[in-house]
Amino acid sequence: MPHANSDGTRIFWREVGVGPPIVFIHEFAGDHRSWDSQLSHFARGWRCVTLSARGYPGSDAPKDQRAYGQPQFNADVIAVMNAAAIDKAHIVGLSMGGYTALMLGLEHADRCLSVVSAGAGSGSAKVTRAAFIADCLANAEHFETAGKIDAETMGHSATRIQLHNKDPFGWARFVAHLAEHPAQGAANTLRKVQASRPSLYDFEVGFAASKIPTLLIVGDEDEPCLDVNLWLKRVMPVAQLAILPSTGHAVSLEEPALFDTLVERFIVSVERGTWRPRDPRAIVGGITSLFPRG
Repeated sequence: MPHANSDGTRIFWREVGVGPPIVFIHEFAGDHRSWDSQLSHFARGWRCVTLSARGYPGSDAPKDQRAYGQPQFNADVIAVMNAAAIDKAHIVGLSMGGYTALMLGLEHADRCLSVVSAGAGSGSAKVTRAAFIADCLANAEHFETAGKIDAETMGHSATRIQLHNKDPFGWARFVAHLAEHPAQGAANTLRKVQASRPSLYDFEVGFAASKIPTLLIVGDEDEPCLDVNLWLKRVMPVAQLAILPSTGHAVSLEEPALFDTLVERFIVSVERGTWRPRDPRAIVGGITSLFPRG
């Protein structure tokens, strides 16, 4: 099993397919296996790489909280790209991985061909941020005390019940994989990544100046992420936004065919050179902007 060395921590990664590289970054409740459906689809024309973040199955799970944080998660992806001899890649992330994908677009633009960020932004809203952080810390304490993750309860949460309703078999697989995650690694991730990372709203200047082609995807029933993705669309001239109907948080698991179609269409447009940023004339400033002046 291949591992990349990220400042002394071994990060598991795997690859399949040949062609331009795509790196897939999983969510908090996922791991490298979360992208199996996407690997089956995209490996027909692309070199697909997926990894498990530190604290997740296959990778090292340091006990020391100081080994965790958003900077470390960003560095883990770069370490995998270096180990795989990938100079630039299309970066595709879900939730926590979507946040990381956006950070790579800001901090490592020279390594990104494009960015797809799905279901990113939980905890960004200023009005609910304190409650989000408190929940992360409380859940971290619970995982640590219990010595395990209550995967089934998480699977029935407000933004994940949609997967259960649509695909009970896929939901059961998701829960089974989640239950295998090291409790200490999950607790440290909650404390030092989820609860400690800045709100996406704090990066407005960077997002507004970004030149990396970006696709934002969010489910219309993913309440914690809807508003921030609409904001990102308005702030980022390089961003396209897809809102999936009757869909919760785990969009790539809930609607894999639609997700893959949207991502493939976007990546192909970038590779063909037909992708373009938003035309400034499409920005509506008021009711009078609805009618061109003649």
